[in-house]
Amino acid sequence: MHVEGMLQHMDACGVERSVLIPWPCVESEAEAHDEIGTAVRDHPSRFVGALCLHPFQERQKFLDEMKRGVEELGLRALKLQPQFQPLNPMNKRHDWYWEAALRYRLPIIVHTGNGAPLALPSLYIAAAQRFPELRFVLGHSGGSVYYMEAILAAQLCPNLYLDLSTLPGHNAADVIRQVGAERVMVGSDLPESVVPEVEKVFHCGLSDEQLHEVLHGTAERVFLEAD
Repeated sequence: MHVEGMLQHMDACGVERSVLIPWPCVESEAEAHDEIGTAVRDHPSRFVGALCLHPFQERQKFLDEMKRGVEELGLRALKLQPQFQPLNPMNKRHDWYWEAALRYRLPIIVHTGNGAPLALPSLYIAAAQRFPELRFVLGHSGGSVYYMEAILAAQLCPNLYLDLSTLPGHNAADVIRQVGAERVMVGSDLPESVVPEVEKVFHCGLSDEQLHEVLHGTAERVFLEAD
């Protein structure tokens, strides 16, 4: 979906701002980042942009592209997709990855759930505890199979946040109840799923304050106040 189409879709769904995340399997990471950077530059009040960099490329190339993405393109998050980027968060040899994100105050959005074992929510407890100033967003909250792991991880680590995208409604309600709305955010995963994902939140029996946190407050703190 092109930028103008995305904006029209957001307006039709009542969405104020979206996080744009590159697909992890692209011919050119730089071109994907350029496209998102242009959208952020042209519509700064509507989009937040993320980087997605394969961790097992040449190290300096990784670091140079991260620096360019942040300093030149204004990107504000880093996506890790374990199915395609098999970084083991429990291996301290990979701490350079978390250190690079922390250097630029980039929250890390991690896909969790499908793609185990490296997509297990529990694996990120170790990294979150080693880097307490780094913000982790566990995408999909581990999915319906591992969502209780995501709850436990978030209870153990105050710098872990949970995204509700693709999670069944009753599981989403349980996540909010046990973790707290102030560390849970709505997500759509794809533009086409915005409406059911938002409607799901309204059926979780939340107060107005909790709704504001899940729909606005948590994501604003993670992505807009990260620096």
